[in-house]
Amino acid sequence: MGFDDVADETRDIAEVPAVELIATVAIHLMSSAAVHLGLAEEGDETTDLDEARKVISALAGLLQGSLPYLGDHHARPLRDGLRSLQLAFREASTIPDAIGKGPGEEFTGPVFG
Repeated sequence: MGFDDVADETRDIAEVPAVELIATVAIHLMSSAAVHLGLAEEGDETTDLDEARKVISALAGLLQGSLPYLGDHHARPLRDGLRSLQLAFREASTIPDAIGKGPGEEFTGPVFG
C-alpha cells in the first residue's frame, strides 16, 4: 500500500458521518458476537463464550458512549441487538453470571429474559 492509497483511505473515512461509522462498527461487533455464540451457520464449531463476552462488552461500551449522538432512529435497533446478544450469552452459558455481571451489563444494567 503506497502513500497515495493511505491518503485516499484517509479522505474517504473523513467523508463518513460519525453516526454511520459507529453503526457500522457496532454491526461488525454484533456479527462477531453472534458467530462466537454459535448463532451463525457454522453453529457450535465457532462457539467461544470468552470471545463473545469480550465483543459484547466492547459493543455495550461503544453504544453507551455513543447514545447521545446516535438518536433514537439509530440507537434503538442497536440496543435491541445488544440485548438479544446478552440474552443469548446468558442462555448459552452453562454457569450463568450473577445478575448485572454478564457481558456489557456494567454499561447497560442487568438484562433479564
